Amino acid sequence: MAETAKEWQMGFQPAASPVMEQLTGFHNILLVLITVITLFVLGLLLYIMVRFNSRANPVPSTTTHNTALEIVWTVIPIMILVVMAVPSFRLLYKADVVPEADMTLKLTGNQWYWNVEYSDQDSLTFDITMLEDAERPADAPRLLAVDNDIVVPVDSTIRVQTTSVDVIHAFAMPVMGVKIDAVPGQLNETWFKATREGIFYGQCSEICGSRHGFMPIALKVVSKEAFAAWVDEAKVKYASTQAPQPVDLASAAAVR
Repeated sequence: MAETAKEWQMGFQPAASPVMEQLTGFHNILLVLITVITLFVLGLLLYIMVRFNSRANPVPSTTTHNTALEIVWTVIPIMILVVMAVPSFRLLYKADVVPEADMTLKLTGNQWYWNVEYSDQDSLTFDITMLEDAERPADAPRLLAVDNDIVVPVDSTIRVQTTSVDVIHAFAMPVMGVKIDAVPGQLNETWFKATREGIFYGQCSEICGSRHGFMPIALKVVSKEAFAAWVDEAKVKYASTQAPQPVDLASAAAVR
């Protein structure tokens, strides 16, 4: 079943990985915290406007310093930042450090499509391009449907390596809590672990050129048995049918 954002949806899409579950929880806690701070500051402003306007307080105070107040409004924000920092650093560490992986995907950004390589499956590789409206099935989301889905098994730790052959791209899969740049000449790394089956969508999240908005990704999470069967089929489907071309050494030397 394909999952996409719904019209008038509030909040994130339902999380499909442990990292995204923690990201959603952290976001919700911060939303409450900043709401309380905003209401508190608004209350202070309203109180000051009413209590200390020129009509209510015709003779203004000449006080310039209040040591206790200055300590309070310095210490409390520091405590709030510490409370925010501890879970933030834990989450950053968990998202950044790749645990022992069950399989590895290498994603290479091109203008404007993705190439995926299954490093543990005899380097099975294929390209991912967006389906135009004439090619797209009626039930597939516009500007997100692709010709080839990335297929992974559920409840498996997937290492994701990204790079690029031209400009900076970014592999982003919101429901998995994944967003990482694909930089030419550099290999970046992240991970995810899908906790439920389904088809999830992401996009290139770096402004990579004129067709930046037409570089989607579809991730299909299936059972481990279905994944094993898909690998056997994919090795046949995506096998190269072109025989290696002989190299004309004389011509190559003349070019040099």
